[in-house]
Amino acid sequence: MSADHKIHLLITGATGYIGGAVLQLLLDRPDAHRFSITALVRDETKAKKLAGLGIETVVGSFAGDTLVHLAAASHVVLHTANADDLHAANSILKGLKQRHAQTGAVPIFVHTSGTGVLTDKAAGDHDTDVIYDDANVDQIESLPTTQAHRNVDLQVVAADKEGYVRTFIVLPSTIYGLATGTLVDLGISNPHSQQIPGAIKASIDRGQGGMVGEGKNVWPHVHINEQADMFRIVLEAALTDVNTPHGREGFYFGENGEYRLYDVAKTYTQVLYDLGKSKTPEPTTFTEEETLKYFGGSYLGTNSRARGSRARLLGWKPVKTTDDLLASIRPEVEAIIAQQKGD
Repeated sequence: MSADHKIHLLITGATGYIGGAVLQLLLDRPDAHRFSITALVRDETKAKKLAGLGIETVVGSFAGDTLVHLAAASHVVLHTANADDLHAANSILKGLKQRHAQTGAVPIFVHTSGTGVLTDKAAGDHDTDVIYDDANVDQIESLPTTQAHRNVDLQVVAADKEGYVRTFIVLPSTIYGLATGTLVDLGISNPHSQQIPGAIKASIDRGQGGMVGEGKNVWPHVHINEQADMFRIVLEAALTDVNTPHGREGFYFGENGEYRLYDVAKTYTQVLYDLGKSKTPEPTTFTEEETLKYFGGSYLGTNSRARGSRARLLGWKPVKTTDDLLASIRPEVEAIIAQQKGD
């Protein structure tokens, strides 16, 4: 396939957990040659390593007009870095609007948000019966503009409504599992998620496994490999069928089951206790000071309940269960402790 006929894809967050896993999946596909991939990265050393894998790299940040120029040269933008950076989203949209004006084509923007947009203020003291389904447009549009990620999501949807871009918003939930592959092996991408590893690190620091409130709150979960595959499926659908739900209908929740915070906290606390890193095998409640110190608030005590119907209609078939989530915790704890010893 000639360079002129390749699909020019810009990816942000390629050195991160989600972006690295998605890029790894694209590189591993037999038809990887369909794409001419450009990655915007901050680290020059990682940029050189990516270049060695056939990725065109640009070393820079979201500041200035770099993203505008890169987006304007792309058929597809896969944005997996910082769901709350409104400037970055606007820069990408500005570039894609320029591309549409110059070529008449309608480019594709796959933006990463998160089911944090669904959260409440439970502080770990209760669960909720409210479950959001991504096929229910009215329900999603009822979300207050003050919810996490919502201001950026609305800007992305508004751009689609203008008609110069087709937008798809992927909303992962609690992602778990250690990422693997060449990008991880070369030290390019981050192998760890944030939510559960963050709670584990906080527990190690305080010398006792912890949770927010009583841990009664509920969240959805998804394995990193299955979340990456969902990005692939949404991207393929967007490329092959202009009628693939997009814009206000283009929200795709990444979930395959739910967990209660207490069950996760109990699991990593037991592991920490077994390894001599927790005073007891039973999690205790983080103090208000600790939740501010470690998490900037009681985010880990919120409820976020979602059903991902749209990606399944496109053929997404996740199989990992809550048992897989709980089984992933011991390797995660061991990896974190090994990393801290190495530091």
